[in-house]
Amino acid sequence: MAAPIEVSGSDTEAHPESVLTGVDRKKIQGRSLGQIAWMRLKRDKVALTGAVVVFLLILIAIFGPYFVQNPLTYHQNLIDPTYNRPKYGFWHSGISMDHPLGVEPGTGRDMLARIVHGARISLLVSFLATLMSVVLGTVLGVIAGYFGGWVDYLISRAMDAFLAFPLLLFALALVGVVADGAFGLSGNGLRVSVLVVVIGFFNWPYIGRIIRGQTLSLREREFVDAARSMGASNSYVLFKEILPNLVAPILVYATLLIPVNILFEAALSFLGVGVIPPTPSWGGMLTLAVPIYSSDPMFMIIPGMAIFITVLAFNLFGDGLRDALDPRAK
Repeated sequence: MAAPIEVSGSDTEAHPESVLTGVDRKKIQGRSLGQIAWMRLKRDKVALTGAVVVFLLILIAIFGPYFVQNPLTYHQNLIDPTYNRPKYGFWHSGISMDHPLGVEPGTGRDMLARIVHGARISLLVSFLATLMSVVLGTVLGVIAGYFGGWVDYLISRAMDAFLAFPLLLFALALVGVVADGAFGLSGNGLRVSVLVVVIGFFNWPYIGRIIRGQTLSLREREFVDAARSMGASNSYVLFKEILPNLVAPILVYATLLIPVNILFEAALSFLGVGVIPPTPSWGGMLTLAVPIYSSDPMFMIIPGMAIFITVLAFNLFGDGLRDALDPRAK
């Protein structure tokens, strides 16, 4: 008979379950994907800074107009009639305790009030246009990627056509064609609606292509095959299996699309097809600043910095959110 094999080791190695003795097992909990993403996002200080700035900008756009001066109030006593610019302040900007960002040359309107009211217009147009683009892009992208065949072909060719469309020229022409009172709207209500439709309707292919590619990958996954083998309908697979797995890319690209729409709205306002003056908008303020930037550069710097900070904050937050939701992107 063979001699028994001697195995040396500690009691802990012989009974590893003893390590858990005295540990409260209720404290050992798993983490959801959302909790893991939040842990990653908290470690990204740059992204959190962008998120804080975005949150503050939204609060300013919603509640700020109630705490600032009337942006249409003229302060002619602050304007030098000889040079048609503020009498005092850094670079003749009119900056003072009553007007922290100065006053507008020629009219004396408070710049802080115009920036705050302009934030409401820019964020309203960009958020609504992004929502429209996300809804259209998600619906058509999922349909094209899931069903394939001639459906995918038609939607893909439509995406190519929209991406090749001269959007800026179309927006300029559409604003000139749509008469006041169309669709029961008039004034700035009509202008904002036209901007939202033009920007949102023609930008959906960007997110539509991404969602289509993600859907093409997801429809070949095992959990989709398992749902089909159990007799699940196409609607069940789309809404219960595929769409929940598309939430992360939709959120990420929506946050990255918002700053693009802010820039596009500012460009349209700069070209004169934004909201109707004297309602303030950041792009419209830049238009007014072009002829007089040499004598009052602050009039151009202030709205330009507002656009720059807003776009930068959204981009930083969007990049951080992408890394948190999809660490493989690093």
